[in-house]
Amino acid sequence: MFFSLAIDPIVFSIGSLPVHWYGLILGVGALVGLLLAIQEGKRFNISQEFFMDMLLLGLPSAIIGARIYYVAFKWEDYKDNFADVFKIWNGGIAIYGALIGAVICGIIYFRYKGYPFWRIVDICAPGLLAGQMIGRWGNFVNQEAYGGVVEESFLRDKLHLPDFIVNQMYIGDAFHHPTFLYESLWSLLGILLLMVLRRQKFVRAGEIFLSYFIWYSIGRFFIEALRTDSLGFQGNSGVASFLNGLWTPMKWFGFEQGYLDPAYGNIRSSQLLALLTIVAAIIIIIVRRVTGQPKDHYSDPIISTKVAAVDTIVPDSAAHTPQSAPPVRQPEPDKTPDEVSKE
Repeated sequence: MFFSLAIDPIVFSIGSLPVHWYGLILGVGALVGLLLAIQEGKRFNISQEFFMDMLLLGLPSAIIGARIYYVAFKWEDYKDNFADVFKIWNGGIAIYGALIGAVICGIIYFRYKGYPFWRIVDICAPGLLAGQMIGRWGNFVNQEAYGGVVEESFLRDKLHLPDFIVNQMYIGDAFHHPTFLYESLWSLLGILLLMVLRRQKFVRAGEIFLSYFIWYSIGRFFIEALRTDSLGFQGNSGVASFLNGLWTPMKWFGFEQGYLDPAYGNIRSSQLLALLTIVAAIIIIIVRRVTGQPKDHYSDPIISTKVAAVDTIVPDSAAHTPQSAPPVRQPEPDKTPDEVSKE
């Protein structure tokens, strides 16, 4: 027997305040990402307080950016119920929006601390993927971000998924693709890839972060089309056909695109953005290499300009240190004290 929501989205309540699995899982994802950044930061003698402050500022910025992005594409659903805009525990945040918010915050914070932007985001890249990998399980609990209809045998016999996942994928009156799981596993592979890549001597500053965007966006492009809740817009039919054509290889493996509500358009916004992100990241890597911008390698030391400036300042106490007294003139051996005094 299946239920409309197999897992209770509320973990427990503190008085009248419910604690949702969604928020708890997002918090765990943020914490794991922080720990990965702190661990890698030790290689470069960057304090853990720096990353903790970064999280305290970056997490709210990411959530705000993610919500604004989501609501902007579904404004018709919120314009008459504005209070629902703030109910993020019910789901409805977009990862690309979160990245935009986090990057804007990072640019400001890193500049304030005197650290080069590209060097720090390189360190944070695996942690971002870890946060996304874990955060997708919040979608699982809320029964959202799922794909099109599939047979139960597909989940049990082909994917060999455990009962708790199969049961949770029974939504409405049918089983669905666990797209949250596809993206979570893709992120896990990405973490391993980035950890190997950042140990290679040829990698320059910024290229781990850009590789993160390329990897995540490749997976997102193909997984997004499986979903039935994609954010979309009405765009050029040629562009829509081009995106569908690029997705065609998925059909060779037996996958079919999920339903896209015509009311939201004919182009999935995240799919188009994923493609543009891949192209942009590749171009940036090439241009930076050709122009010689990334002078530092990933493994080179990271120095804050603020710390370096402090180290070069002479303390005030040194400016007021008394000068050494002149040496006392000693009498010459062949002269008497009286003769010396007359000179």
